[in-house]
Amino acid sequence: MNILKTTFLMTILTVLLVVAGQALGGQSGAMFAFMFALAMNGFSYWFSDKIVLKMYRAQPVTAHEAPMIYGIVSELAQKTKMPMPKVYVIENPTPNAFATGRNPKNAAVAVTTGIVDLLNREELTGVIAHELSHVRHRDILIGTIAATVAGAISMLANMAQWAMLFGGFGRSDEREEGGGGIFGAIIMMIIAPIAAMLIQMAISRSREFAADAGAARMTGNPMGLVSALRKLQEGNKRVPMQASPATAHMFIVSPLNGSGVASLFSTHPPMDERIKRLEEMAYGHR
Repeated sequence: MNILKTTFLMTILTVLLVVAGQALGGQSGAMFAFMFALAMNGFSYWFSDKIVLKMYRAQPVTAHEAPMIYGIVSELAQKTKMPMPKVYVIENPTPNAFATGRNPKNAAVAVTTGIVDLLNREELTGVIAHELSHVRHRDILIGTIAATVAGAISMLANMAQWAMLFGGFGRSDEREEGGGGIFGAIIMMIIAPIAAMLIQMAISRSREFAADAGAARMTGNPMGLVSALRKLQEGNKRVPMQASPATAHMFIVSPLNGSGVASLFSTHPPMDERIKRLEEMAYGHR
């Protein structure tokens, strides 16, 4: 179900790019914005693991230095026949964790000292299984594609705004041939970037649900992850992390708080819904 939802959302995002491209920049403008966004996110795809690990001052550890964490990662990697990811520890009291890497061969799992102190082995196994599920499902790639398309749409809107300021908007033959007119373009300029961001966030939330389900199947113990998520939710409220919004989607629990309308732009589903779905898996309701 999560795969179908992700595919549907990616399709809608692509259609939005085509429509916005015709309305705001014509074919040439849309192509320029897409290629620029592709180049920027391509760089991020290849080097984001190193950038993020350095940003949070993550330190690589060995089996001798962090036997429990390293052992859990090793056991789950062997169980799922994945290459052994690199293991990092972040000196930070906030309990959290993330995985990064463009594919299973170049993956890394990072945990904070706060999560190691807070959770027991069973709970940590659920958390690490969640992160390895992201790697197995190639969620880094999916997120990069979504960011590329959403970034291209936002760039088109910015280009159109600058064109209006300098009086160049509305003179493009390609845009006039694409239809919609200047009024439609102005409406698209406002709505398209917001819609793209909402869809991108919905894709991220869908992948979180998929990683939770994948972790439950990987460990055969959904309630271990349920217990971990409950503790992590409270732990992040008590000790908030100073995290960049650009990397919030990577963590198992969002370091950013949002409710009401702001939750529409959240990279993570509501915690109650995540727990509910895992409990249904544990008790055989789905």
